[in-house]
Amino acid sequence: MSNKENKALKRLSNYEVSSFCRQMALLIKAGISPAEGINILIQDSKDPAGTKLLDKISQVLLSGEQFHVALSMSGVFPDYVVHMVTIGEESGTLDTVMESLAEYYEREEAISSSVKSAVSYPLIMVFMMLVVVIVLVVKVLPIFEQVFAQLGTNMSGFSQSLLNMGNVLNRYSFVMIILLVIVVGIFCFFTITQKGKDTFKKLLLRFKGTRKLIQELESARFASGMVLTLSSGMDTYEGLSLVNKIVETDEMKKKIETCRNLLMDGDSFPEALEKANIFSSFYSQMINVGFKSGSMDTAMRQISQRFEQETERKIYSLIAVLEPTLVIVLSIIVGIILLSVILPLMGVMTTIG
Repeated sequence: MSNKENKALKRLSNYEVSSFCRQMALLIKAGISPAEGINILIQDSKDPAGTKLLDKISQVLLSGEQFHVALSMSGVFPDYVVHMVTIGEESGTLDTVMESLAEYYEREEAISSSVKSAVSYPLIMVFMMLVVVIVLVVKVLPIFEQVFAQLGTNMSGFSQSLLNMGNVLNRYSFVMIILLVIVVGIFCFFTITQKGKDTFKKLLLRFKGTRKLIQELESARFASGMVLTLSSGMDTYEGLSLVNKIVETDEMKKKIETCRNLLMDGDSFPEALEKANIFSSFYSQMINVGFKSGSMDTAMRQISQRFEQETERKIYSLIAVLEPTLVIVLSIIVGIILLSVILPLMGVMTTIG
């Protein structure tokens, strides 16, 4: 497959990877080979883009290549999936690996959705606030100015300032439209493109409140990745090397590298995790118990679930606080603008009366 063809296919989302792995796990568990499984998926596929991708994978498999080679040549699967499928094929545990990958990317999708909700909602509310204020200043205040003029008086200082600002906005409306397009473009850049998402995460790491949340998300991602590698029978040193490719922050990558160095120096896995500051003492103790009992993958899965539940709770708590706060702020701004006009108008009407 040429590079040009690879670029024509869009990289799969977490949800799409999870769905593919889930279906392949069911087929492989039923004793169906990857090549036959792909053909079954082609017959059931109703999406043209999905069928095209499956056809390309099928062609590579029919040429005699292994499943992980076909996934790699498609150019749309994450490297982590390709690495884990390679291990699954070599160890004869491909069905277990595919099922574990499905669960992992389902968790990744859940985390991404939670973060998106936490970020998108406040931005939409702020945008709506700006629209309401602009409409008041540009459309409503001029009507009140006419009323004051008919009554033979002028608007108060604050109201007049807002009106002047509205006149400026009306005069340079094309500039406002350009600015609005730029703002929408920036929003799309931060939420759609990979580079934008990476940049936005770096910005979040600069703030104390969001830095803690990002760190916990990374810990959850680390634990989920280690569950997959450990359940596949991989040793911890090699597993850390693979998980280092799926974490996103430089801080976590450095911690994982420190953990690998400590393992090389003779420390046990629980000791290396605690010294590298990847987990707190409480979670390191859970890993230690799992290490001694031979159920480290189970302990890591419990830690992963705890982190996910905790981060999800914090995200929804943040949204629960932001929602009424933004509504109150909007109400206060609109109220101040209207009262700055209505109170002087009531005064004039009382005088006339």
